[in-house]
Amino acid sequence: MNVGLPKGTRDFGPEELFKRRYIFNTIQKYFELYGYSPIETPSMENLSTLLGKYGDEGDQLLFKVLNNGDYLKKVPGDILADKDSTKATKHLAKRGLRYDLTIPFARYAVMHRNDINLPFKRYQIQPVWRADRPQKGRYQEFFQCDADVIGADSLQYEAECVLLFDQVFAELGLRVDIRINNRKLLSALCQKINAFDQLSSITTAIDKLDKVGFEGVQNILEKEGLSHDQINTIEQYLNAEHLQEIADMFQHEEEGQQGISEINQVYTFLDGKTLQNKLTFDPTLARGLSYYTGAILEVRSSEAEMGSIGGGGRYDNLTALFGGEKLGGMGISFGAERIYDIMEELHLLDKAQMEAPVLILTLDEKYHAYGFDILQQLRAKGIRSDLYPSGAKMKKQMKYANRINARYIMILGPEEWENKEIAIKNMITGKQYNVNIDDAVDIILEKTE
Repeated sequence: MNVGLPKGTRDFGPEELFKRRYIFNTIQKYFELYGYSPIETPSMENLSTLLGKYGDEGDQLLFKVLNNGDYLKKVPGDILADKDSTKATKHLAKRGLRYDLTIPFARYAVMHRNDINLPFKRYQIQPVWRADRPQKGRYQEFFQCDADVIGADSLQYEAECVLLFDQVFAELGLRVDIRINNRKLLSALCQKINAFDQLSSITTAIDKLDKVGFEGVQNILEKEGLSHDQINTIEQYLNAEHLQEIADMFQHEEEGQQGISEINQVYTFLDGKTLQNKLTFDPTLARGLSYYTGAILEVRSSEAEMGSIGGGGRYDNLTALFGGEKLGGMGISFGAERIYDIMEELHLLDKAQMEAPVLILTLDEKYHAYGFDILQQLRAKGIRSDLYPSGAKMKKQMKYANRINARYIMILGPEEWENKEIAIKNMITGKQYNVNIDDAVDIILEKTE
C-alpha cells in the first residue's frame, strides 16, 4: 500500500504543532484585546454560497464535494457527451470546501442576523482549501486567522486593522511592510480608460504584477482586448509613487477622489500612533478578491521572500449577496502557514518549545503504583509529567527519557519506596538529589518557572 498525503497538505508533529499554537495564540490574544469574539463555520458550504464571490479565477480553485450515491446517473446524457465540466458540476456537486472565511462569515451574519448586535466583531481561526498549484509558501490546505467587523462604516476600523497587523507581527518578532490602497482607485482607473465593465479582469491582471512583472500584465491585458493607450494609462497609474500623483490623474473621476479621501482619513486616524512596522501607500495593490469595495491592505515580510502573509479590505455589499440587509464591513486575515514558514526560516520559533516533561522511572514493577501516586501529585501542581509504563531495564527507560528531552527524571527503587523519597536527577546538569515529594516539586518549579 502506497501511504502518502494529498499534494499541498502537511502533517505536523508535536514540536511543530506547539510552535504553530504559539502563533495562533498570539494572534488570538490580540483579536480578543481588540474586542473580537470567536465563531466557527462548517468546513463545507453549499456551492451556491461560494460560487461567484471570488472572481472567475477563484471559482476555478474551489474544491467541489461529489454528491453521495450514483452521482453520474443524474447528469443528463448530452452534458456527459459534451464533456463540459462547468455544466456537469451543478449535477455532480452541490457542496464545496470553504475557500476563505469571509464569505462563510457573511452567510453566517445573514442567517443569524437576529442573534448578533451591530457593530458585530468576530474572529475565526480555521482551515480553508484552495486547488492552487503547491509551491513554497502555498498550500492546498491551510489555516486562516480572520478578524471582521460588520455593521459599521467608520474608517476607524481600517486604522484598527493596520494597528492589529502591526502589533501582532511585532510580538511575533517579524519585521513587515504593511501596504494600503483603495479599490475605488482601481474602479476610477477603469472608468478613466472607458473599461469599467472589465474591472474584474483588469484587477486580476494587476494582482499578478509581483509574479509576472509589467510585461506579463501587459500580455494579459492585450488578450483582454485593451488598447495600447489604455495599457499606457494603467502603466502610468502603476508607476505612481505618491498619493498626490494619483489625485492628479483622477481629477475628474469622483470615485477616485473618494478613494483618495478615504486613504487620507485612515492616515488621520493613525496620526500620532507609533507603528513598529512600515505603512506604505501602494497603487499596485489589487487583492484579486472581487468583493472588496474600499480600503485594501496587504502585509509582506521584510526579511524573507514569501509573498503576502496578511491582507484584507472593506466590503460594503457582501451580506446583500445572500439576500440580507446591506452591512458594511472591514476584515483582515493572517496567513498562518506562511508566517510559520518564515519564522522557522528565521529561527524565531526556537523559543516556542514545549516545556520539557518530568519522567518517573521505576526499578521494578512493584513500585509502579507508588510512581502513579507521585505522578498525580506532580500534575496537581501543574507540572508536565509522565510515568514510564513498565518496569523495563533502566537503560531502556533512560534512552526514552533522552529521546523525549525530559529535563528531570525521578527514579523509584526499594530505598525510595521504603523511605518515601524520590531520587530526582537534572538531565541537563547531571545533579541528583534524594528528597521527599514536596522538596522535589520545589526543585522542579524553581528550575522551570
